[in-house]
Amino acid sequence: MGLLSLGTPLPWELSAAHSEHVRDNGLKQLVNMFNAAYERSDDKYLWGDEVEYILVKLDCVNHAAKISIDKDYILEDLNRDGESMFKLAVGSNVNFHPEYGRYMLEATPVRPYNGDDLADYEYVEKNMVLRRVIAKKALNDSSIKPLTITVFPHLGVGDFTFPSSTANGPASTSLFLPDEIINRHVRFPTLTANIRKRRGEKVAINVPMYQDTNTPKCDDSIPNRDLYPHDEEPFLGASKPGHIYMDSMGFGMGCSCLQVTVQAPSLNKSRYLYDSWVNFTPVFLALTAAAPVFKGFLAEQDVRWNVISGSVDDRTPFERNVAPLKEGNSYGGIRPEDQSKAQRIPKSRYDSVDSYLGDITTDFKATGKAVYKFFSPSLNDLSPPINTKVLNTLRENAMFDEPLARHFAHLYIRDPVVIFNERITQDNTNETDHFENIQSTNWQTLRFKPPTQAAVPSNKSVPGWRIEFRPMEIQITDFENAAFSIVIALFGQAILENEWNFYIPISYVEKNMKTAHKRDAVLNEKFWFKKDIEDKGFEVAELSIGEIINGCKEFKGVVPIIKAHLEKHYNITEKELSAGGAHERLFYYLELVSKRANGEILTNARFIRNFLTSHETYAHDSKVTTQMNYDLMEKITQLTDGKSAHELFGNQIGEYLSRVPKPVLDQ
Repeated sequence: MGLLSLGTPLPWELSAAHSEHVRDNGLKQLVNMFNAAYERSDDKYLWGDEVEYILVKLDCVNHAAKISIDKDYILEDLNRDGESMFKLAVGSNVNFHPEYGRYMLEATPVRPYNGDDLADYEYVEKNMVLRRVIAKKALNDSSIKPLTITVFPHLGVGDFTFPSSTANGPASTSLFLPDEIINRHVRFPTLTANIRKRRGEKVAINVPMYQDTNTPKCDDSIPNRDLYPHDEEPFLGASKPGHIYMDSMGFGMGCSCLQVTVQAPSLNKSRYLYDSWVNFTPVFLALTAAAPVFKGFLAEQDVRWNVISGSVDDRTPFERNVAPLKEGNSYGGIRPEDQSKAQRIPKSRYDSVDSYLGDITTDFKATGKAVYKFFSPSLNDLSPPINTKVLNTLRENAMFDEPLARHFAHLYIRDPVVIFNERITQDNTNETDHFENIQSTNWQTLRFKPPTQAAVPSNKSVPGWRIEFRPMEIQITDFENAAFSIVIALFGQAILENEWNFYIPISYVEKNMKTAHKRDAVLNEKFWFKKDIEDKGFEVAELSIGEIINGCKEFKGVVPIIKAHLEKHYNITEKELSAGGAHERLFYYLELVSKRANGEILTNARFIRNFLTSHETYAHDSKVTTQMNYDLMEKITQLTDGKSAHELFGNQIGEYLSRVPKPVLDQ
């Protein structure tokens, strides 16, 4: 997660004085990065995925499931050169990374997949299976399960950690979450504290509560204590009636997700793919919905996105254009000398994309003219706030046309929230930490990733222009996570080869993001979509996710596009891509996505919701009991291990997975 520098992180009181220094030098680094790689082209279509795990300890004697916060040392074993676990991981093409929570792991392939090699697509699930096998070996405790769940249902409920811990930590000052859940790397508790200090209040996340016959009118789990001055905030209005109230970064950044990053052939191609993917981010958020429970309550939504958005929302009351909880606190932790520069900021630093980059077709550096194939500036109709100093600097640079300059100028409205004392002075010609300090703490549905200064056109060993697809929720099984990763990668390749027009006004994408949060959005909601992707116009229609994924008269459909691409690009016949065919696994990946979209297969969120509301201890009060939580984790463990597949996938895919449960491992 983000930039993990070594050194001494500055508390907000000291960090704030260096914010402009970081922005100024981060801007110089950005320009140097573009200078080095601007003309780089013809890169291979490489890609990779990121899978995040939550370590859950199952106590079969007491029927309790808790998150394990004392096994984080395995990351050292998995990453220390010479250790047997490190050799096993690297030898298996698996790399493990830290995440926000001590109870979390992130895993990726060491080497990127070759997008032109079909064998690499069919290897993805095997690699994911290996990651889980290696994690289990490193844990060396059969009671602890590395589960791919988006959120632990009892996060913040009673004694939910193993070993036990108490919510009284100075980093988060949370009423519910102990600081012991936070990764031990100094960046993470400092990030937690600095977001709170800059905001001037604790973060306040309010998720609408699912309304059942006995549901309480307000969140009755809020303790009444006075350990910290912030403890009174829920009673001053931070907690909303009818909502689940959460007050710490851990509630969002403690969630898990599935991400895919691809390398495009060139700068212009990467901008085009970024823009083409923009309106698919809400679609795939709803399609992978897996988070119907937060802090022990059933929610009236199915996804995590707005929870994470709220969890790192460091905007002051003035920036949010709201009254502060306490009088005189409008500017939060912004220094008095900086308050005159403050501006209204409509969104958290973790939110949806605010503008298109533009599908430029010219060499702007050489001609000074920006010609776009489909894009029009009028499509960027949200008018997000910008850093005018950055915008003017980039306007004067020959590599940045207006939409590209505005993209970065918008990122640079944010303060760096963690600055390491030893990294204040950097060599801007070959270092990028200041740029990454800004870039990596702007968490949007897509991330446009420029290459480093070493990525000169002749140095293909250094990654080029990349796009990170970020909205998807992690799925219960490796089969699902492989399926969605492969679909995104293949779809991206098909888009680049065919150059369709997916543009709609970005304000409609914003509406789609709100729609994607709704309960059972995949079945019940319509999404604004480009009516004719062959046409240069911007006429929109409202389509269901089933129509977007499987096709209709307005749009040929993601799955049909991928099938046509497999035939054209990889010479896979319809017979080979069928049940029993040579590429049967690919067929069932597409079947999963197709049937999930049309409702034949439940989303993880609906499966979890059905399991909980039909549980014998459920009191129709929207609350998840200890027994319900334990039984759900047991069921998810079974599904993870390949058992009861028909319950999650229905008869056709369930029968297939029972017959061919997972890729055969070499070890």
